[in-house]
Amino acid sequence: MSARLTSELWVSAYLTRLRLVEIPAFVVRKGDATAGSVIVKLNTLDGNAQAFQRQFDLMSGARAWVILAEGIESDVDASLTKQHSFDSDLWVIEVEDRQGRHLLDDPSLA
Repeated sequence: MSARLTSELWVSAYLTRLRLVEIPAFVVRKGDATAGSVIVKLNTLDGNAQAFQRQFDLMSGARAWVILAEGIESDVDASLTKQHSFDSDLWVIEVEDRQGRHLLDDPSLA
């Protein structure tokens, strides 16, 4: 049985990793410290955004970041509000980067 990182520890590591490459990010909504799901919202500062969530593939056992919502920022925010209504333990992290960098594909964050 492998140990899993707590949500709070993963969020802290993610924010630190972003800070090291000077990508601004902050916690918009703090969820359950141990097992809350995490959604990362990428704000490209042009009125558009994307929201990413981690999905588990039952066949392979792999976990991958997939797009939950994308488009006009207010629409993405509405989607996140809806998600929170289903899951009060949800974390939402907002990353602000005009170049669209979010580092979710960085192996050090797997």
